[in-house]
Amino acid sequence: MDTPILWVYITVERELDSKKMKNRLILAVFFVSLLFIPLFWVIQHPNSGDSEPDFFVGVDTAYDDVEDIKVLVDKVKSYTNLFGIGSSGIAFNRTKLDDVCQYVYDNGLYFIVYKHPAPNNEIDQSEWIADAKRRWGDRFLGIYLFDESGGRQVDNNEYRFVESADNYTDAATKYVEILDESLRVYTDDELNSGDLPLFTGDYALYWFDYETRFDVVLSEFGWNHSRLLSIALNRGAAKMHDKDWGVIVTWTYWNAPYLESADELYNDLLYAYMGGAKYVIVFNYAQEKITPYGTLTEEHFDALERFWSYVKANPRSGKSDFAQVGYVLPKDYGWGFRGDEDKVWGFWLDELSTKIGTDVNYLLHTYHIGLDIIYDDPKYYDNFSQYDKLIFWNGTVT
Repeated sequence: MDTPILWVYITVERELDSKKMKNRLILAVFFVSLLFIPLFWVIQHPNSGDSEPDFFVGVDTAYDDVEDIKVLVDKVKSYTNLFGIGSSGIAFNRTKLDDVCQYVYDNGLYFIVYKHPAPNNEIDQSEWIADAKRRWGDRFLGIYLFDESGGRQVDNNEYRFVESADNYTDAATKYVEILDESLRVYTDDELNSGDLPLFTGDYALYWFDYETRFDVVLSEFGWNHSRLLSIALNRGAAKMHDKDWGVIVTWTYWNAPYLESADELYNDLLYAYMGGAKYVIVFNYAQEKITPYGTLTEEHFDALERFWSYVKANPRSGKSDFAQVGYVLPKDYGWGFRGDEDKVWGFWLDELSTKIGTDVNYLLHTYHIGLDIIYDDPKYYDNFSQYDKLIFWNGTVT
């Protein structure tokens, strides 16, 4: 999977002047969040019963080495329940893919497979999907498609879906229609994926990703990206669309060690869990391996194991609202939240961005993990009733 460059305007962590203050903020976030979050849902390992877990945590790896992947599975299988197979070298080789999936399955883990159009018809992916669903049933959680569609759009990337638009609504309409049609052609024609959930990772425009046939969007935790902002945007979008959401921890640095520290990883896992994420994944890949496992160190594995223990000791059961306050953006306002010079939909500077950025910064400080960010779209007004308080970009409060 590609790794984004994230420059984020609103970041609580950036305002901390010392490690002491940072630790105080993290503790404050956790204690305040307890006011908003009844701890619900029960985590369970696949081996503990037949029912599917309500919370998944695991590792995604993009290395093209079957034996290395098996070693990694052995390493994490006692304190994770999900494994991501993110290598095209594995995905386009049926022998390797079957071997890896069977090994993951035999070791009691659920799995997601990264897919995209195979060059030169290396594998009949539709045939493989049908066989995989028969062989591994519900343990085959879904497929991961089209990395960072929203991020590419706001970055004006050469691979963006919308090349030009007349206004915000035109941009939103084109983005959703083009992306959804691209997904339809691939899933229906090349994969024949049926009801398999579709996953993606992104760092912008979550709302509009959910407008398409994506079932789960994973917020990318990396670089200097505000975790609270990512949660507010992604969780709010998922809630309004009645879909699931999650987090994938990606790179913090362009060079070794690539990943954040073990303590930072542990805190990120807690942020995601306490925020209500259904899926939490740690991305493990760099061409330069730091350890025999890739970018993951023994300290990172210890953090995952500690997190697993924390979740078992602090279960979530049933379903709960994890935020009571919603900040409502203008309809179709496809902004990346990375400063005044960040262009809406990658095309237009907008003076309203300054006010919205200031509002959201204040509200994140005030409500912490209890804030969602949603859009003023009449299609979802019925779902607005899930919030105790709505604060609109124009100052209206209900």
